[in-house]
Amino acid sequence: MARVVVEVMPKAEILDPQGQAIVGALGRLGHPGISDVRQGKRFELDVADNVSDDELAQIAESLLANTVIEDWKVVRL
Repeated sequence: MARVVVEVMPKAEILDPQGQAIVGALGRLGHPGISDVRQGKRFELDVADNVSDDELAQIAESLLANTVIEDWKVVRL
């Protein structure tokens, strides 16, 4: 078994309203030095050793990320 993390983030050109709301809240809470926040998703999968990188890519693209507006990255731990 191996642990795999799939990180999903909005593409750079996509507006991130949740991230902007966090920036605003940070300023109101006394943390004015934060100028940008991008909010994403993290998926942790326990996979068999024989699961290929291609199979993980297929899972990320077809189920975990909306590839029109999100980028993804697979990291084997």
